[in-house]
Amino acid sequence: MSTVRIGMLTPSSNTCLEPVTYDLLHGSGAATAHFARVPVTRIALDSGSDAQFDPAPMLAAARQLADARVDVIAWNGTSGSWLGVDRDRALCEAITAETGVPATTSTLALLDACAAYGVTRLGLALPYTADVAERIVQTYAKEGIACTLAEPLGISENEAFARVPEPEVARQIEAAAPDAHAVAVVCTNVYGARPAADLEPALGIPVFDSVAATLWQALDLAGAHPALPGHGDLLRSGSLRARFQEALTELLAATGADRTTFRVDLPAHGLHVDLTAGEALGEGIRSIRRDASLDQRRLNTVQWLERHRAPLVQPHFRADPHPPQALIDVYGVNAQLLAPVERDGAMAGWISVHSMAERDWTDGDTAAVADAVARIQTALDRMQSAPDCMQTTRDAH
Repeated sequence: MSTVRIGMLTPSSNTCLEPVTYDLLHGSGAATAHFARVPVTRIALDSGSDAQFDPAPMLAAARQLADARVDVIAWNGTSGSWLGVDRDRALCEAITAETGVPATTSTLALLDACAAYGVTRLGLALPYTADVAERIVQTYAKEGIACTLAEPLGISENEAFARVPEPEVARQIEAAAPDAHAVAVVCTNVYGARPAADLEPALGIPVFDSVAATLWQALDLAGAHPALPGHGDLLRSGSLRARFQEALTELLAATGADRTTFRVDLPAHGLHVDLTAGEALGEGIRSIRRDASLDQRRLNTVQWLERHRAPLVQPHFRADPHPPQALIDVYGVNAQLLAPVERDGAMAGWISVHSMAERDWTDGDTAAVADAVARIQTALDRMQSAPDCMQTTRDAH
């Protein structure tokens, strides 16, 4: 298999994203990165600054990257975070229409990272002025993500963002973390990748750096799924979580259920069955993604799965002589479908389909669960067969 080639559209005054991208890829064999610059020097909300993000220069640069037969093209800039996500979506459509190459942006990558991890409360570490920061909060709110802000640094010159010391970036990340599901460093000219990865274990939540997130999504779009440990959970496990989320979202739609979840023990990816690895929700249904109040392996339904290694269909709990009272009391579940996911002869995890009301599950529902199990098995197989990048760490650089 030939090496993946990633094309990146780079703000002209950016001095951070190229060396950081090379650093993240170093020694992995995952991809090569190729860059084309477009004029961007100042971040503000006036019309002159907005004009820097006109699609015409970006499309011209994208055509040049396409000459190099790149597998994906990324606008490695966060302008969609304050100018509007629809602008980024339209830019990606235009790039693909012009070049035939799939495309993404830094803002779309950050939003997809939030979706993969179920983030609805996001802390923001920003170098921008206060008005730009507030516009970013408004933009993300329209995407269903409530944001809290560390005090923005008040800088408008793009070149100056790269001069912010890493300890200052780390201070901002820590200030944005309380009560957040994750923190994002939103700027591709801030050296946030290293402090983001370093702070994750202590904070206990993901920290998404814009440069790392852009690389993650570019690799994902190009079909390359190697683990890149040492650079934060997103580059290690984000693609796997995204595949789980896709399977669960489609399962929810296929069954018309209220909630679908997947739990799995994968210590190398920081996953344990007492917290879900993914969850899809119907309208108005409470999330249990971060609820670790139950010892999942000790639930009678899970022990049944362990013994029988077969799907468990429960249309109602009323006639059950041993109803899963914990599920009723804690999660509000009154009917469920469960299916085991096996790895190397062990039950590594299971899919759950929840209904808040009693209901009869159909053959179509059980077929949809079987399809979701197969999709998750495929994602796990791909993870297992991906290029071994486990020795790639910053210390080796």
